[in-house]
Amino acid sequence: MTKGKLRDLSFFLSPMVLMVFLFYLVPLVMTIYISMTRMRNWNVDRYLTEFVGLYNYERLFYMFQHDPTFKAVILTTLVFVGITLMINVFGGLALALATFFINERPASSYRLLWLLPRMSPIAVYSLVWYYFFHGSEIGTLNSILMSLGLISEPIPWGQVTPWGAWSVIIFVNGLVGVSFGMIVFTSALNQIPKELVIAARVDGASSWQISRRILIPMIKWHLLYVLTWQFLSLLTTYPHLFLLVQWDLVNRDYGTTLALYVFNTAFGRGEQDQGLAAAAAVILSIIGILGGFVTLKVLKFERMMKKPRGDF
Repeated sequence: MTKGKLRDLSFFLSPMVLMVFLFYLVPLVMTIYISMTRMRNWNVDRYLTEFVGLYNYERLFYMFQHDPTFKAVILTTLVFVGITLMINVFGGLALALATFFINERPASSYRLLWLLPRMSPIAVYSLVWYYFFHGSEIGTLNSILMSLGLISEPIPWGQVTPWGAWSVIIFVNGLVGVSFGMIVFTSALNQIPKELVIAARVDGASSWQISRRILIPMIKWHLLYVLTWQFLSLLTTYPHLFLLVQWDLVNRDYGTTLALYVFNTAFGRGEQDQGLAAAAAVILSIIGILGGFVTLKVLKFERMMKKPRGDF
C-alpha cells in the first residue's frame, strides 16, 4: 500500500476509530475497573479506589446458584433473546419475500404499516400494549375475549409466570425488531437482477421455489448482518421492558433481562450497587462477543470473505 493510499485511508477511518475509542473502549475499560471495586450509590470518593478483585463476579456466581430471582433473570434473557431473534430474522425475511412478489404500491403500504412500531416513540408504543394486555376489564384483549364469552373474568396476562410475561415482552419487542429485518432484506432483494426471477417464472418455478433456490442464497450477507445485529441488539435492549415492568404489566422477575438488571442495579431506586452492575455488564459484553463470533463461524463468514474466482 502506497503512502498516499495509507494517508487517505487514515483520513476516512480516523473519525470512526476515534468514536470507537471514546464511546466503546474507554467505557468498557471503566466498566471493568468499576466491576472490581465496591462502588455503591455513586460514592466515587469512598469506593472508587477500594479494589476488591473478582469479588463482584463471585457474588454473581453465588446468586446464580442460590437466588431464584437472579435465576429467573438469566432464564428470561435466554428465552427472550432466542425466541425474539428468530421472530425478527425469519419474520423480517418472510415479510420481505411476501412484498417482493406483489405490486409496488400495495407492497410499500404494507411495509409502512410494519414500520409504525419502530417509528412510534417508545413510551407511546409501550402504552398501547399496556392497555391491550392490561389484566383488568379495561384491557383490550380481556374486553374482546369476555364479550365473545371465551373467558368469564379478566386474565392478568403479564403476571402469568413464566410464559405469560415472556409472551408479552417477546410480542412487544418482536413487532419492533421484525421491521428492521424487513427493510434490510427488501433492499437486498431489490438488488437482485429481475431477469433471474423472470427466467425462473418462464421455466415454471413457483414463488416458493424462486425464494428458496434464487433469492435466499443471494442474500447470505444480509442474513448474516441481520442475525448478528439483532442478537447484539436484543442482548442489550431494555427500554420497552423497563416501562412494562415499571407499570406492573409483566411480572418483575420474568420480565427482566440481564440488560435491564444491570440498569436497575446501577440506577434503580433504593440501594444502588454499581460494582455488581458493572460485573454483570462485563459478563453481558463477553456473551455478546462470543455470540457474535459463533454466529460468524456458523454462517461461514470466512468462506464469504474469500476472493472471487476469475481474472480480476
